[in-house]
Amino acid sequence: MTHTSFHIALLLLLSSMQWLGSSLASNPLHHSASVGKVPAIISSDPTITSLSKRPVLQPKETVPPKIECTLKNPQGKVCVRASLGVEYVVRENKKNYYFNLNPGALQVTGYCGSQKSIFSLDFDGGHLEFTFIKEGDVSYVSTVKALLRPVAPCKNCQNKTYVGVVSNDKLFKAKNGQSFQCKSQTTLIMASYFRVKLVPLQIQAFDLVNGAFGKEVECWDDYNKRMIPIILGAVAAAICLVAILTTLIWTKGSIRHASVGRIEKVLIANRGEIACRVMRTAKKMGVRSVAVYSDADRHSMHVAMADEAYHIGPAASQQSYLRMDKILDVAKKSSAQAVHPGYGFLSENTEFAELCKQEGIIFIGPPSSAIRDMGIKSTSKHIMSAAGVPIIEGYHGEDQSDAKLQSEAARIGYPVMIKAVRGGGGKGMRIAHSEAEFHEQLESARREARKSFNDDVMLIEKFVENPRHVEVQVFGDQYGDAVYLFERDCSVQRRHQKIIEEAPGPGISPEVRRKLGEAAVRAAKAVNYVGAGTVEFIMDAQHNFYFMEMNTRLQVEHPVSEMITGTDLVEWQLRVAAGERLPLSQEQVVLQGHSFEARIYAEDPNNNFLPGAGPLLHLSTPQGDQCTRIETGVREGDEVSAHYDPMIAKLVVWGEDRSAALKRLRYCLRQYNIVGLNTNIDFLLSLSGHPEFEAGNVHTSFIPQHYDQLFPAAQKPSGEVLCQAALGLLLREKQHTETYRNQTSDMFSPFASSNGRRLNVLHCRNLTLQLGDDKVALSITYNPDGTYSMETGGQVFHVSGELQKEGDVTFLCCSVNGVLSRPKLVILDNTVHIFSMEGSAQVDVPVPKFLAGVSGSSAQGGAIAPMTGTIEKVLVKAGDTVQKGDPLMVMIAMKMEHTIRAPKAGVIKKVFFKEGSQANRHAALVEMEEEEGAGEE
Repeated sequence: MTHTSFHIALLLLLSSMQWLGSSLASNPLHHSASVGKVPAIISSDPTITSLSKRPVLQPKETVPPKIECTLKNPQGKVCVRASLGVEYVVRENKKNYYFNLNPGALQVTGYCGSQKSIFSLDFDGGHLEFTFIKEGDVSYVSTVKALLRPVAPCKNCQNKTYVGVVSNDKLFKAKNGQSFQCKSQTTLIMASYFRVKLVPLQIQAFDLVNGAFGKEVECWDDYNKRMIPIILGAVAAAICLVAILTTLIWTKGSIRHASVGRIEKVLIANRGEIACRVMRTAKKMGVRSVAVYSDADRHSMHVAMADEAYHIGPAASQQSYLRMDKILDVAKKSSAQAVHPGYGFLSENTEFAELCKQEGIIFIGPPSSAIRDMGIKSTSKHIMSAAGVPIIEGYHGEDQSDAKLQSEAARIGYPVMIKAVRGGGGKGMRIAHSEAEFHEQLESARREARKSFNDDVMLIEKFVENPRHVEVQVFGDQYGDAVYLFERDCSVQRRHQKIIEEAPGPGISPEVRRKLGEAAVRAAKAVNYVGAGTVEFIMDAQHNFYFMEMNTRLQVEHPVSEMITGTDLVEWQLRVAAGERLPLSQEQVVLQGHSFEARIYAEDPNNNFLPGAGPLLHLSTPQGDQCTRIETGVREGDEVSAHYDPMIAKLVVWGEDRSAALKRLRYCLRQYNIVGLNTNIDFLLSLSGHPEFEAGNVHTSFIPQHYDQLFPAAQKPSGEVLCQAALGLLLREKQHTETYRNQTSDMFSPFASSNGRRLNVLHCRNLTLQLGDDKVALSITYNPDGTYSMETGGQVFHVSGELQKEGDVTFLCCSVNGVLSRPKLVILDNTVHIFSMEGSAQVDVPVPKFLAGVSGSSAQGGAIAPMTGTIEKVLVKAGDTVQKGDPLMVMIAMKMEHTIRAPKAGVIKKVFFKEGSQANRHAALVEMEEEEGAGEE
């Protein structure tokens, strides 16, 4: 969608026709400037959505007045007819100031050339300026500038000005000879403090007017008997701006995209799970898909699924998935009619949405104006307040000095949340619990915001202790309709990022659910929203809710909303983007059952959820069905890259109620088995089985509050599990022996038998297994009947079993002391992995010392990189004295900021990396030595 400033410029231009029309010689409607200057009024009421309730400014006058005018060129030919009503509102100090511009002080100046025109309007309330570029019968607006000066007696704001400026090569274009109508009231927003209401509008635009460079165009004014210079470009501007208005106001006369049948090919400007998700629905609808990929994703799952795939650059997202020019070039090369941005990357990029529109490519998402206004948190707060959506106390001002932000934090009261105005996904967000730590948290949030959004502007909000994070799925179409698909609870988070979501929210009454949905729809309509969006709220213990932000894209957790409503939101996206109406009305959206989504990440929960990377050496998942969905973008053998988000998959389940859905979630998590890197699956099992989570008592501090229960001390595998691991090793050894026997001609080779048979004595062998840092001795006796007797820790176990293969999965069918079980068995290198419904275990076989390599000593006595990443900031230098826990470096990895701290007290001897350099996992970052005398008593 076109930038909102265009709409303001259009509206002001059209409103100026009130006076231009009255000055025409014909003056067909006998409208003049005799209305005079309308005094401003001050109202403490919220912005009024019904004009019938608008206070009357003067006796016998309904505000806003209806304006009708006709504009002609010097030859007497009608260029524009318009009928509209308009009022201006400035919001200051939580009050609305209403006023009209003074028609008695209007001056119109400018010039027109064959290629370029400039048109200016100066009036009592401000200044308006347009720059036009002409190319044949098409005019492009390249710059729009609107300046508003509030008129007296607006006491609190009369010394301020409000300015909106937009500049681009070709902001929008229009041809002549078009006619548009609008029959519904709408609100256009130029900035967080300035908005304009527009009542029923009808405009007809005819031929563009041509003129020589610098030649003035004359209009006659019988009322004032004076000449008003008007440039010919103003007429072209009216036509261009009228054309753009139709893309903002959804009416029956709106320009529609091609029907779904004509969206034959869609480019997915993303990777991984979401790219695969969009491709599945596109294939179902008969729409061909185009993938883009970086060097790191050349052999990825989303590339394999696509009908076409194009390389766009190196692994770094700034050089590939964030390159708008490359993606649009691929869209044109592949003849894709539409671009689906997925989530992340360019999904909430205003410039990208506008570029797609300029290129004639459908951007499957909301208008660019909605992305912009909701992407700037300070602006979104003002818009939501005006729309009657509850907001929380905070500071969203332009003064970004440290002193100002710290004083505002003190005014609001600690603890406070420091958030990037363009933030999202937990990035650029910190909590300051006291004034002492405010500066450190502010700087950290700014660094991360610059890295993630190229914008470090911050807002400060009161931090609500232990709130719930509740969000509402909304969907709008091009005709002004919007619905909500109920709420999701995403309260349980780590590092301010969601880890498990559910829908609907537990314990939320139907009445609160309705209010949440209605507030979310008001929020969507306030920005003329089109497509899938999510309105996020903070909810306190009394179920009061406050607007937090709006995500102008499809959310990661959208599947739980699909599961409880029986919808396909990606299909909705494709249909609405193509011009169709919403598939369902609000009354037809029915809530059924309960759904959970668990995000499976490559991370180490026991190390502060540190993100990881590496190969998926083994991957087995639960069986998908109507109640279970696996949303993933990786396969066994794929690599989780350090360049992107470490999410492996989303496990989505549905049940008739919350209890049934939760039971299914835990069952499926036990069937999700991964080998090759650390994951959070065991943590998700612990979390979903916590009594407070089962009761629905969730909030954003759930994990730290229940830390001891969620992170119990590691339990050593039982004797039974050790026997299973040993049995697995013995049976694999037996398989290898049988394979060798079948391939060799020497039937008496000692390598062709592993049954342990001996004359007159049972064969025994000792096996050493390693559990973490501990080694366990196991004595194994081969029995004549093929079973085994295993002794460890003074206990004797009678063990038997066999290996069974089902597809790519190996099961160990075994009996330990008469107890039958069938766990999954994965043996890689010297490690045995056992997965069962009771949990998972990892048992290592120590490598003999004569085979083990000598570990390097470069990292001894220093700090090492916990993962592969970029050194963002170096905080120490050689010779510095540090204490244990002092920050040494700041590393960016997995799109998150990580602080590397000193492992002990000492002196920095050497720093191995500089800012901006890449450090591999386990690389030595600094070398330290103990300070002299540190070890003496």
